[in-house]
Amino acid sequence: MLVRDVFTSPVVAVRPETTMREAVTVLTDNRFAMVPVVDDSGHVLGVLSESDALRAASRDPEITVSTAMTAPAVVTSLDDEVGTVAERMLDDRLRSMPVVDGDTLIGIVSRQDLLRTMVRRDDVLAARVRFLLDDYAGHRRQWNVAVDAGTAAITGKFADDAEQRIIGALALSVPGVNRVDITANAL
Repeated sequence: MLVRDVFTSPVVAVRPETTMREAVTVLTDNRFAMVPVVDDSGHVLGVLSESDALRAASRDPEITVSTAMTAPAVVTSLDDEVGTVAERMLDDRLRSMPVVDGDTLIGIVSRQDLLRTMVRRDDVLAARVRFLLDDYAGHRRQWNVAVDAGTAAITGKFADDAEQRIIGALALSVPGVNRVDITANAL
């Protein structure tokens, strides 16, 4: 999988002349771990991390980002493999990286973006179906749920055919589930 498949765009960036007070507001209001620093053309000059900001803002909140940013920035491109990017983020202890096209900022990739690649869509659908069924059963797990390519396979004990139909309808109410196979175990 490539960065182009997982990165976030558009991205918020600051300029080198931005005051530390303004940059800290950007970081905190958006819950960012870092923010790219770009010039007039959108070229990445560096990054301002939470650590950079904390160190600088405690001294003087009116200094500019250019005096506190980390430069050069560690960046990635659209065609980089996510596995390689994950290793780099771990090795360099980065929580996110700017994504560039050439040297122009086009987005950002975070640890969260990379973690999402590890969860299959079917796993998410199965969890949603399981939640509905647990809620229906009074949070007593009675059925096993697996989803493959949008087909939910539900196995377990059912009171009667009506309950099987209810369980099937609940599963089909989850967007992305397009078919339900029910297997009843003997009571």
